[in-house]
Amino acid sequence: MPKTSKPRAGSLQYWPRKRAKKIYPNVKSWHKPNNNKLLGFIGYKVGMSHLHYIEQNPNVKKPIEVFSPITIVECPPLKPFSLRFYKKTSYGSEIITEILSKNLDKDLERKIKLPKKESEKKMPESFDEIRLLVYTQPKLTRIGKKKPEIIEIGISGDLEFAKSLLEKREINVNEVLNENQYVDIHAITTGKGNQGPVKRFGVSLKQHKSEKGVRRVGSLGNWMAKTWRVAHAGQMGFHKRTEFNKRVLKIDTEKMREGFHRYGKVKNSYVLLKGSIPGPKKRAIVLTEPLREKKAYSITITSIKK
Repeated sequence: MPKTSKPRAGSLQYWPRKRAKKIYPNVKSWHKPNNNKLLGFIGYKVGMSHLHYIEQNPNVKKPIEVFSPITIVECPPLKPFSLRFYKKTSYGSEIITEILSKNLDKDLERKIKLPKKESEKKMPESFDEIRLLVYTQPKLTRIGKKKPEIIEIGISGDLEFAKSLLEKREINVNEVLNENQYVDIHAITTGKGNQGPVKRFGVSLKQHKSEKGVRRVGSLGNWMAKTWRVAHAGQMGFHKRTEFNKRVLKIDTEKMREGFHRYGKVKNSYVLLKGSIPGPKKRAIVLTEPLREKKAYSITITSIKK
């Protein structure tokens, strides 16, 4: 057989490839529209299926039925934890004050220490940004845990709208996202542990007569130079990744009759996203307003495999 050459694969954009600090992601930048809106939501990855739909594209004369793989994300209602007020400084944004919600769940004690006495804090007179700290309710799902995730979500709007979010008992997914819109997906990828350079970077195997092993690179380079560009063994997976412009095909509030392998039944509202998203089943996924705006044509779903 002819000898094939396969150079190392993998972008140096994501470097170093370290493990993520938490099992759920944090979002560093938010796209803020002009209206009052919460800029994100949190759900749990259920699994994949497929559906058929017809897209109402005015540029196409005869609409064609399209087959598309989908990812199902269960979205139980979120609960507000606190409002955070930020002010920009020369060292970045800093928290001025934080106002806690008056209706906190007891399940939060599994995650953090709750204050014994509620101290009323006043709203600051001047601030640059407001964000809402929310926590999930995994006890409403079948994923088998009760400890909630606490994640910071951006807010677009005035102070009165932020106060109304803090006073809410629950926040539902249909209040934040709309059908047939694009969202950005933030998730922690599936962890694969410590792997060698062949699996981690796609380095081709050496000849069986080669010295000091087959599943390794031929040379690590100069002794004195830094060899961080050479494919080494190390952590693979469990990294924070963002995928832009994933289309929300449908938001459904009805329960699914059938369960999913290694997940169980979907008991809450769920979102159908076009294509695949990173992370294994039962992992927390953050859906946010898209940073890169994109127009979506309306669709008519003909059939869904549930």
